[in-house]
Amino acid sequence: MENQRCKGMRDFLCRDMACFRHIEDAFRTCCIRWGYQEVRTPTLEYLHLFTATGTLTPSKLNKIYSFLDWDGWSGERVVLRPDGTIPVARLYINNLSEREIAKLFYVTNIFAFEETGRENRERWQCGVEFLGGAQLTADVEIISMVKEIVCKLGLDNIRLQLSHAGLMKALIRELGLSSIEEAKVTDRILDGDWQALLEAKTAKPELNRFLSPLLNLKGKSSDFLQNIRALCPGASADFKSSMEDFINITTLLDRLSCGYEIDIMAIRGFEYYTGVCFQLLVDGKKIGGGGRYDNLIPLMGGNAPACGFALYVDPVMELLPLGNKKGDEARVLIKGEEATPEIAKTCFKLAQSLRERKYVVEIDFSEQTHDGLHWIILISGSEPCRFDVTDCKRQQHWNVASETEVFNMLAEQN
Repeated sequence: MENQRCKGMRDFLCRDMACFRHIEDAFRTCCIRWGYQEVRTPTLEYLHLFTATGTLTPSKLNKIYSFLDWDGWSGERVVLRPDGTIPVARLYINNLSEREIAKLFYVTNIFAFEETGRENRERWQCGVEFLGGAQLTADVEIISMVKEIVCKLGLDNIRLQLSHAGLMKALIRELGLSSIEEAKVTDRILDGDWQALLEAKTAKPELNRFLSPLLNLKGKSSDFLQNIRALCPGASADFKSSMEDFINITTLLDRLSCGYEIDIMAIRGFEYYTGVCFQLLVDGKKIGGGGRYDNLIPLMGGNAPACGFALYVDPVMELLPLGNKKGDEARVLIKGEEATPEIAKTCFKLAQSLRERKYVVEIDFSEQTHDGLHWIILISGSEPCRFDVTDCKRQQHWNVASETEVFNMLAEQN
């Protein structure tokens, strides 16, 4: 029987893990400096958490991993978490709801069944949730954070696309459709078929004045939205309120010199979003997204507005510049010419001293070759031992007579 890994699952090799940790470290450092605190939730959650909040529509139920968690003769259906936000919302309600504001971050895996097995079924993401707080500033904070993170990772050609779920939901209601027709239009839009709005029959032909411009035009400043607002003076209070919110957010982003594109049709699957929503693209590949979801926590029995984002680790790893994937800048290899007790003792003592000086040190008495090294130190002879030091990057070579000279040599060259 072959030792195969499960379809859709992935092994992270040594170089993969160095890349993964680079992303994770950049993300964690940024979050901590912005005042966020790390949390971690269980891999298993109850299914009803996701169905009750509307995030698992009937069409998505066949894309999750679920089973009965038996307890005696009864059991409750559980899932491998298909989403990172809802478990954190549950954690907040259970443990932190007394806080007026909770700023949380996490690094987690989520699971989604994909029939062919050619795509990942286990996916990693770095997520941030801002629970509570003023809507405008919180929205702009998480957008600014995620842009800072991807810039620190060295990614270029980043596109930030903005939409607004509240605005689109209000627009659907403006059409004056029956409940059945409205549900059909909403389902098509959630699947990315925005043509449904233009095809919908409406009792308000005046909507056509701004419906087509809103769906088809793309803007890069708040002026674009202000022009659309001028076309719809008779719109509902919900539409006007959402439009005003969108304008305020983009105006603040303009003043912060945060570049973006307004593209109402860019966002798919905004079931639980209520306000601004966004996605990040690099070379046409989606690497993250998020938005405001004020109704989610109340649906789960809590009481807090919220917004957040997720950075998708797997596509970021593919796009990361090669120089950031190595993670071997200061590796030292100590080799013993012979595996005698005296040489071995000197190797271990030198390795320990270098590790205390923050070097990454490996000891090897074999003849195998090693990639990605900065230094190789060959120890030979009996007391006193000799130290043959090679700088692999500069192709330079020295012979020294003591550990102290080794320390000074490495410090000078670094």
